[in-house]
Amino acid sequence: MSEEIKIGVYVCHCGSNIADKVDCAAVAEFASKLPNVTVARDFQYMCADPGQELIRKDIKEQGINRVVVASCSPRMHEPTFRKVCESVGLNGYFFEMANIREHVSWCTEDREAATEKAKALVAAAVARVPLQEPLYERYADMNDRVLVIGGGIAGIEAALKVSGGNKEVVIVEKEPSIGGTMAKLDKTFPTLDCSACILTPKMVECAQRDNVKLYTYSEVEKVDGYVGNFTVTIRKKARSVDLDKCTGCGLCITKCPTKDIPHEWEENLTTRTAIFTPFPQAVPNKPVIDRENCRYFTTGKCGICAKVCPTDAVDFEQEDELVTEDFGAIIVATGFELFDPSVGPQWGFGKFDNVITSLQFERMVNASGPTKGKVLLKNGEEPKSIAILHCIGSRDENYHEYCSRFCCTAALKLAHLAKEKTNGDVYSFYIDMRTFGKGYEEFYNRIMSEGIHFIRGKGTEVVERKGQLLVRTEDTLLGKYREVPVDMVVLMAACQPGQDTEKLAQTLAIQRSADGFFLEAHPKLEPLKTATDGIFLCGACQGPKDIPDSVAQGAGAASEALSLISAGKVKISPIVARCDEDKCGGCMICINLCPYTAISYDEEKKVAVVNEAKCKGCGTCSGSCPTGAMTNTNFTDEQIMTQIEGVLAV
Repeated sequence: MSEEIKIGVYVCHCGSNIADKVDCAAVAEFASKLPNVTVARDFQYMCADPGQELIRKDIKEQGINRVVVASCSPRMHEPTFRKVCESVGLNGYFFEMANIREHVSWCTEDREAATEKAKALVAAAVARVPLQEPLYERYADMNDRVLVIGGGIAGIEAALKVSGGNKEVVIVEKEPSIGGTMAKLDKTFPTLDCSACILTPKMVECAQRDNVKLYTYSEVEKVDGYVGNFTVTIRKKARSVDLDKCTGCGLCITKCPTKDIPHEWEENLTTRTAIFTPFPQAVPNKPVIDRENCRYFTTGKCGICAKVCPTDAVDFEQEDELVTEDFGAIIVATGFELFDPSVGPQWGFGKFDNVITSLQFERMVNASGPTKGKVLLKNGEEPKSIAILHCIGSRDENYHEYCSRFCCTAALKLAHLAKEKTNGDVYSFYIDMRTFGKGYEEFYNRIMSEGIHFIRGKGTEVVERKGQLLVRTEDTLLGKYREVPVDMVVLMAACQPGQDTEKLAQTLAIQRSADGFFLEAHPKLEPLKTATDGIFLCGACQGPKDIPDSVAQGAGAASEALSLISAGKVKISPIVARCDEDKCGGCMICINLCPYTAISYDEEKKVAVVNEAKCKGCGTCSGSCPTGAMTNTNFTDEQIMTQIEGVLAV
């Protein structure tokens, strides 16, 4: 004899979030008359302890064996209520959630219509839940090593924290040295500490720790596996220098005859040799050969660097190497890049000599930079007036609608440095001053007292007249159009995702938001996780961030990874796709569509095979399968159709 179905329905007020638009008592009364419903209640906060206790009590005392909670998004509290069921012996997958907050109260103004819609969703859940099957989580062994992709300040902090937890960590950095954007900065706001003084010790510590391995000048080529058991293929690009033999003496650099290559790390403000070390504090402090510009590789002649090297470290025969490493968790810390202002001719970047970006100005004022800390015009003279233009590519419908967040305070710092280095007139053109962090508003007040000219109006155009740069703007405080003559213009370019973000997202099977940055699992509750279990985010790859926030997120991502791998085993969700081999036609449509690369093709059987450890049960394959061979556990056609019938019956 089949089990008698006894359903408990619980309608949450969510304070006024739901009750403001939905008559929760009426919905509970309606639910009490639905088939198989034994108990129907409405309560202020179902997710709170008293609400959870209501469910436990009804399961124990009234024999409830199916639970429906009508409240907020399942994404937020479905795990909460599954645990409630499991705490008193009921399988957590005998629970169904009706979303009457996001799907009803937050999008429906009319109270009567909202109440009717809530009833329909509850009826659908009540119709569906009797057909749900008991499912059980499975566990897999966990690899306890962590991969950090990106060697900027966020990635360095994450690696040091993981290493401090006595776990092995590998950093993969695409540049020849770790350090990222922070290594290019002169001072950091709001305290004006030396950037290198803060960062360099952390870089060195990474290189010196026994359980930290650095792969610089390297990229992640392929990622297989699943949470707890990732297999990662890393491409170590040929440096043409043996790091074990090289002592970093620099003799090869001084003797290299090719000296006219634009120096990317110095923001193209100077040139470098074909064999070079990116900057004096680089880690590792060993050179790399730029094969595209090296005479040996382009003409077959030269080879001076190899002749003068006292340790025979130069190796022209060196080739790219593919290495495979296994990891339990992955932390993505790939940072950002600056928006290219040359795409907007109105700003004059690339057209007029003395229009530069914020990072170029950073290198100029840096004592180890190309001008040894002096602010100089193209002709070698010191500027008597400098304009700093905010929001270049940010808060702009034509480029990026989002705010780049740290630019205002960075612009204040550059204004201070410009005044300090030149004692000239400094103009700051802004839309709104957004100094959001601890001590930032105080820093703003300090800069305002230093004689900086603040003009509330976006610098809409930079033109040149008789050799003089003019910044055109509408001063919104004075209500006047102005043309301000200056010698130099500094553009506070937007923070945007790196060029390889899309490729890496595909490699890792993680998502991106509409602005192109990597997408977190939940903007408030899970800001460091991704939809792919075991892969975490930190720093500006997830959105514009300053240094303190990047460091905090690096430590947070490390905590998430350590918490995961320290468990020893990983829990695998039972809601997955399954393939009926008798129905599968081998068309491979599901393989091409799967966003988690969880499906492969069995050449012998000519059928699709699901890796349940990688599958997230998204339903893409089952929705696209032409033969109906693909189904999702607890999302069968019968369950879905019954749910639809429940909605339509109201």
